[in-house]
Amino acid sequence: MSSLSIPEAHQLLARAESSLRRGLIGQDDLIRHLLVGVVADGHLLIEGVPGLGKTRGVNLLARLCQLSFKRLQFTPDLLPADVLGTRVYNQHTADFETVRGPIFANFVLADEINRAPAKVQSALLETMQERQVTIGHETIALQRPFLVFATQNPIEQEGTYRLPEAQLDRFLLKLLVTYPETSREEDLVNMVLDEVTLPEPDEPLEMSQVLALQESARQVFVESRVLSYAVRLVQTTRSASPDSRLGAYLELGASPRASIALVQAARATALIEGEDAVTPDHVKGVAPAALRHRLILTYHAEAEGVTADDLIEDLLGTVPVP
Repeated sequence: MSSLSIPEAHQLLARAESSLRRGLIGQDDLIRHLLVGVVADGHLLIEGVPGLGKTRGVNLLARLCQLSFKRLQFTPDLLPADVLGTRVYNQHTADFETVRGPIFANFVLADEINRAPAKVQSALLETMQERQVTIGHETIALQRPFLVFATQNPIEQEGTYRLPEAQLDRFLLKLLVTYPETSREEDLVNMVLDEVTLPEPDEPLEMSQVLALQESARQVFVESRVLSYAVRLVQTTRSASPDSRLGAYLELGASPRASIALVQAARATALIEGEDAVTPDHVKGVAPAALRHRLILTYHAEAEGVTADDLIEDLLGTVPVP
């Protein structure tokens, strides 16, 4: 698979970011991390209260990349077959045939994923990790690129199901979407009042370009000391002293998958910024999004209002920067 040069990739991504910002006002962090997810070829969990543009952002991204896109509204009565597909009997052929579900798309938006029960959430585990689907005795590979964008509302508890740690760990990043600034919200209202449909991108990407950007990110150089720094950050979550706030408030640290996610996301960030090598600042910049959903906090942390982001801030201040 061919890749782009760093300047070519940077220019392409700059245009893509500019295009997304015209259609999603006041959410620059969300836009940057959406691009990081695409370039790093990683699934994204997007959390925020209703009305902040989570679904709109993913829709705009799908239009920009011109890839097949399916939106699934997760509900308590959803079944795994509604997501993956199933085997049905064809009377004309007198045989069973496979009917593919909406998971067979390049971009899949799992809207309000925490409203579906565990058996539906677990149906995504194989697809997110191995990028394949097993229906009956048949295993079908998914077309690349394949990315899951899942949203969830953090304030509602009734009728929701907490995502299991095994599934959370499969998301490259967890993004927290907040309210826009007042001036930006005014611009947003003016834009939406005047539009009939979502704006079309000026310069959409082709599938070959998306795949080339992903390959370019894999070519971004990671020095051994920077890689060691990323690994030390993750290992410290598992070996912090009980006397420190990290050790006192962390019940379980991040898995090795977090180390991989840190480096993958840092590579993508470097490419977006036009850099040919990852720096410690790139790793530090993606650390909150790559780690916050992988840390299991103690009851005392939740009772005292200590968040995963608070502990990640302590972590970044504890581990020496090379």
